[in-house]
Amino acid sequence: MITNRVSASINVIYSLDRIADNSECTVGSLSNLCCKVRSQMRLLCFAVMLTTWAVATTPLSAQDDDALRWTPSKSLEFNVVQQTAISPDGSRIAYVVRVPLIEGEQSEYLSHIWLVNSDGTGNTQFTRGKISASGPAFSPDGEWLAFTSQRSGAEGDSEGGSRTQVWVISVNGGEAFPVTDAASGAGSYQWSPSGDRIAYLMRDPDTDEEKAQRREKRDPIFVDQNFKYNHIYSVSFDPSSSEPQEATRHTEGEFHVTGFDWSVDGNGFAFSHQADPRLDEGARASDISTVSAEGDMTVTPLVTLGGTDGSPLYSPDGQWLAFTSSGDTPQRVGLGDVYIIPSTGGMPTKLADSHDRSGGLMGWARDGTSVLLSESLGTTRHLTSLPVNGEPLRQLTSGAGVLGSVALASGTDAMAFTWQTTDTPADVYVSSVSSFQPEPVTDLHANVEMPELGKTEVLSWESKDGRFEIEGLLTYPVDYDPDRSYPLILNVHGGPSGVFVQSFTGSASTYNLQYFAQEGYAVLRPNPRGSSGYGRDFRFANVRDWGYGDMDDLMEGVDEVIDMGVAHPDSLLLMGWSYGGYMTSFAVTRTDRFKAASMGAGLPNLVSMVTTTDIGEYLVAHMGGEEFWEDYEGYERHSAMYRIANVTTPTQVIHGENDLRVPFTQGQEFYRALGRLGVPTEMIVLPRTPHGPREPKLQMEVSKVIMKWFDKHLRPSGPRVTTEQGN
Repeated sequence: MITNRVSASINVIYSLDRIADNSECTVGSLSNLCCKVRSQMRLLCFAVMLTTWAVATTPLSAQDDDALRWTPSKSLEFNVVQQTAISPDGSRIAYVVRVPLIEGEQSEYLSHIWLVNSDGTGNTQFTRGKISASGPAFSPDGEWLAFTSQRSGAEGDSEGGSRTQVWVISVNGGEAFPVTDAASGAGSYQWSPSGDRIAYLMRDPDTDEEKAQRREKRDPIFVDQNFKYNHIYSVSFDPSSSEPQEATRHTEGEFHVTGFDWSVDGNGFAFSHQADPRLDEGARASDISTVSAEGDMTVTPLVTLGGTDGSPLYSPDGQWLAFTSSGDTPQRVGLGDVYIIPSTGGMPTKLADSHDRSGGLMGWARDGTSVLLSESLGTTRHLTSLPVNGEPLRQLTSGAGVLGSVALASGTDAMAFTWQTTDTPADVYVSSVSSFQPEPVTDLHANVEMPELGKTEVLSWESKDGRFEIEGLLTYPVDYDPDRSYPLILNVHGGPSGVFVQSFTGSASTYNLQYFAQEGYAVLRPNPRGSSGYGRDFRFANVRDWGYGDMDDLMEGVDEVIDMGVAHPDSLLLMGWSYGGYMTSFAVTRTDRFKAASMGAGLPNLVSMVTTTDIGEYLVAHMGGEEFWEDYEGYERHSAMYRIANVTTPTQVIHGENDLRVPFTQGQEFYRALGRLGVPTEMIVLPRTPHGPREPKLQMEVSKVIMKWFDKHLRPSGPRVTTEQGN
């Protein structure tokens, strides 16, 4: 950062010098410049130099916002591509672009659908207005495009508001019209194979009596009782009518539908379901059944392995059903092998292991010989294929980056997807599935001026216990000088089964990477044991070991960057959100190597966390399946709160006001205890925020307050960024 400021000062001096003496002047170094200026300018030169060094502790964010450099607001200029859809013949691609609205009192993201030809021509914004539209899907004949929106829909009664509905618009343009009028809003939806109906999920609406009770304020809530279940409905698609048709209900009963697929002949559905809609309950067991689309709501069980069975997908010929399952036992840590079963029933057959055994089932190959998955492969994400004859997994796509939002054309070998790397933001691409030759069809950021990036590279190191090779992503400071060492931020991901991948580092996020790099920090993002993308054994390796083996993996990575000469050992900082927040809280109880830390939505007390979070079973699974009353000592051993007397590191606490995943009290516990211990601390509460900021203005503020906290404690009395190696 000092380098940046000096450069800015040099530019000023250079301009002044050119005015005073129209001579040539280089800006390669301060000494050369000062030697070239006129004598009457030298005092000014040195004055500027001294001023630059004196204000080195002032964050760049306080300077001119118009300069071409990375700031949180600059990152918001890079819009996000969220979803793609491809027409059956592969000729058109629909995609969703999310943009921030941050003017005046606005602080929200707005999503709209764009349409482009597969050769890149005709790129057109297809939906507009102040209400988002998303979830595009082409009709089987390719002439219509469905999407979901709250643009008007069912306004509901005094207890509700606008509901999400399915809308349809001609691909040739015109006005969109709603096809559903779902009383409690339409969830995931799907065109029928013939295109004459659209099926969707809807949660059971309130009864008239329930509405009256709420109006009259005699509506006590009975926890874990009287569930509202998801069920399958469908409506006829009539392009001649601009009004929704009457819906047909296809399932009913005390079960919660989590996903479905139309049969190839359009006569029925295969669907996954669980006993109730609670997150934890669904993790215990779910099954797959079939039901007719002709009015008979008789449910026929198809898959009942005992574990978590889901994501049913019919083969192109309708003879088989692919699905994911944890087998005979629910695995809350995460296990989703791929199976196939005859669509009429029979014995399921497990296919070969996928890379991570947790990939997302995307569809079938057109010839029905394999199923396609999207999954993390280390720091990349790709499309893979599992042959139905049991042969090993095959990787279909390649490259150092992240493939996402895959959409498969039903009538051709084409697919649409997004692709991004650490240096390039996401754009929409098209390729054949069988022969990967990606071609870009959008250039969404052609008019966005990109500042210089801090480069990012993949590092690897051996774990302390010798069990694993650990990978991580190191982002260098923007003006990196190999003859200097820099402050290093250790950024820990959530999950713990999250993974840092080679996505665009300039994107707006809770932790704005290039903003930190612009300010002179190096940022290390490791994937310790427990991360996805490295196989089942790796992902399960931190079960009943939170804060120990995974922390060792993190610190070995830190030492690797120090040994490279990039990081200064006395300028280490730490931040993380969710599980990353947990690791932040636990790390400062085990080491005093960090100058400052920032805990985002962290969980320092597993004992109180397990009975207050909405995913208690997830935590129990990571504790080896033992409840806290069965292993109180174990829960305490892995809780920062029971080791908090060891903390000396200044630790900032950031938490969402409305967080149900990691309740607000978790952050409050840690903050209050640190204050009583006399450890420097502060707590920032993000209003209206669940488990992570959703509003772009608050999202920008997170990185800013962390930067201020790190600045305060890194070098409170001197230059903060670069130091000579060895000093």
